Amino acid sequence: MKKIIRILIPILLIGVLLWAKSYFYDYKINHNLKVISEGKVYKSGVIPPDDIANFVKEHNIKSIIDLRFPGTGDDVNNPEIPVELVAEKEAAAKIKGLNYFNIGSDQVPKPENLEAFFKVMDNPANYPVLIHCFHGVGRAEMYSAIYRIEYENWDKDEAREETRLLTKFSSFDLGKPKGDFLHNYVSRKEKAGK
Repeated sequence: MKKIIRILIPILLIGVLLWAKSYFYDYKINHNLKVISEGKVYKSGVIPPDDIANFVKEHNIKSIIDLRFPGTGDDVNNPEIPVELVAEKEAAAKIKGLNYFNIGSDQVPKPENLEAFFKVMDNPANYPVLIHCFHGVGRAEMYSAIYRIEYENWDKDEAREETRLLTKFSSFDLGKPKGDFLHNYVSRKEKAGK
């Protein structure tokens, strides 16, 4: 038994260290950047204003959709600080040819949010697009799933399940507001009867 424990403890420690390294890289260095559609759509968390130009250049980003807005009262899911929003907008304005769109959204989009989102995404001149919220795992994932449904004809549950490695028990699971929103989502094509 002691021999098994001596073998398992280093394996567990290595696993924890690899997970911590991956988490630190994804969250702190890469800002939860994920390719949604290569060369077209990316999603992330907040990118510090000093780093935006590098991300824009690296991925040839032409438009940023910022889903944050201040004063939500939800400091866990939406910890937006007005000064940070202004700093990002000012940094984006200094990058020639970059469009910045602030579409402040709750965790579950409202019709007016979707209308503004579609206005940006319907214009081919806006691509490639970076969609981001604060953490890059809630609203940015939601709008990425909507993009896949609307523009890449994904099945709504496949798009919902792609938001997480394990959708079960996450905020995108059925029975949760975000999961139910996507599960019941009706695309514009469906509404038009096409």
